[in-house]
Amino acid sequence: MKYLLVLTDGMADYKIDKLGNKTPLQFSQTPNMDNLAASSLIGQVKTVPLNFPPGSDVANLSVMGYDPRQYYTGRSPLEAVSMGVELGAGDLALRCNLVTLSEEKDYRDKTMQDYSSGEITSAESAQLIEAVKNELGSDIFNFHAGISYRHLLVWKDGIDKTLVLTPPHDISDRKILDYLPAGSDGSLLLNIMVKSEAILKNHPINQARMEKGLNPATSLWFWGEGSKPALNSFNDKYQLQGSVVSAVDLVKGLGICAGLTPIKVNGATGGIITNFAGKARAALDELKRGQDFVYLHIESPDEAGHQGELKKKIWAIEQIDREVIGLVISELKDFDDIRVLVLPDHPTPLSLRTHTSDPVPFMLFDKNNPLDSGIIKYDEETALQGRFFDNGYELMDYFILGK
Repeated sequence: MKYLLVLTDGMADYKIDKLGNKTPLQFSQTPNMDNLAASSLIGQVKTVPLNFPPGSDVANLSVMGYDPRQYYTGRSPLEAVSMGVELGAGDLALRCNLVTLSEEKDYRDKTMQDYSSGEITSAESAQLIEAVKNELGSDIFNFHAGISYRHLLVWKDGIDKTLVLTPPHDISDRKILDYLPAGSDGSLLLNIMVKSEAILKNHPINQARMEKGLNPATSLWFWGEGSKPALNSFNDKYQLQGSVVSAVDLVKGLGICAGLTPIKVNGATGGIITNFAGKARAALDELKRGQDFVYLHIESPDEAGHQGELKKKIWAIEQIDREVIGLVISELKDFDDIRVLVLPDHPTPLSLRTHTSDPVPFMLFDKNNPLDSGIIKYDEETALQGRFFDNGYELMDYFILGK
C-alpha cells in the first residue's frame, strides 16, 4: 500500500458575499478534486486542540499523527532542524521574519505593512541577515538565514526566558505598539529589532528593491519561540518509510523530526507562486522509488490568505487542482494499491488574514475501495455531511490503519 497526503495549507475559508456567499474553495473550478470526491470519504477534522494557537506548527503536527498536547514544543525549533541548526538542551529558537514597517520616526508608532517584505527572495534576504549578524550577532544571539522572509535566531541558554510574542502575519496593517515583545525578557528582543532598522534601512539590497517598486525589509520581527523537539519516528508509529516534500522549513523540519526524508524541488518557493507540478511529480516519484508514504505540503493558498488576496487564493486552489491533483489522478494507474488524503492544516480566512481553529474539510480516496459518496464537490460545506474527527491526530491513524 502507498499513501500520499496532499496538505493544502490554509485553503479552507469563510463564505464571501462577492463570491455569491461561497468560500474560495466552493467558488474555484476544481474538477479533479471533485472527481475524487465522488469516490472518497469526505468529512471534517479539528487539527488544533482547545487552548492551542492555530499555527501551522500545531496543525501540521496534528495532521502528521502526533498529538500536540504531548509533542508540541514551539514552531522555530522545527525550522531549526530543517536548516541543520543544532540546538542545545537549553537553547531557545525564535522565528526571525524580515518585515516591512511604516516610516514613522519612533519605532513604536510604526505599522506592520508587510510580514513578508514582498516575499523577498532568499538570495536577497541572506545578505540582509548576514549584515544583521555582523552587527548584532554574539555568543548569546546567533542568526541563521532561511528561505525568503523566514529566518532563525537562536538564543543560547534562553529556554527559561519569559516572552510574549506575536506573529507578524496576525497584525497586518495594524500599529505594532500593542504587539511588541513583552514579558520580563521581551525588551532584549525589542532592542535588537529597533537596532536592525538602522542596519537594514539603507542596505543596497533594500535600495534596489525600492527602485523596483518592491517592499523593502526594514526590520526584524521575532516570534514562534520554542525548545528542541523530540518526536517518535513515523516509521515506529506506522511501520512505513516516508518522505516530505515542502519548501517551508517548518514542515520540512517536522518531517525530519519524524524521520521522513526531505525532498528538494527546484522552483518550490514557499510562496504563492511555486512549482506546483514539480512538487507533485517529486511526491509521486518518491512513491515509485519505493517509499511507502509522502507528505506533500503546498503553502500557496495560506500566503494568499495572509495577504488578503482573493484572486490569488482562488488561483492557488485552481493550480493545486490542475497541477497537483490532476497529475495524481493521471498516475493512479501506476499503483496497484494507493490511498490519497487531501486537506488543509487550518483555515486562513481572507477576512481575517490569519489562521483560525475551525475544523477543516478532508477527502480520503482509496483506489481499491472506492466509495459511492453521492458528493459531487469537495469543499467546506459538503464536508459537514461526513465523518468528524475531533482529535486531529486520529485522522492519520485512520488513513494508515483504517481505524
